[in-house]
Amino acid sequence: MATANIIRELERLPLTDRLLVIERTVKSIRTEKEKVLKHAVDSLYDDYKTDKGLTAFTQLDTEPFYETR
Repeated sequence: MATANIIRELERLPLTDRLLVIERTVKSIRTEKEKVLKHAVDSLYDDYKTDKGLTAFTQLDTEPFYETR
């Protein structure tokens, strides 16, 4: 079904049903985003554990930060 058709059909629904569609759509987008991020974390985890060059600047995390203006 084309996007334009979906939008037309959504406009015909009562407000409560449209809100339900929106809530479920947002939930599915968040779930998909979490899956993508989890995959990225899993694929890079070993690199960050073993390659000290990737984490060299984390030693500065506890240093005070002063913004220059």
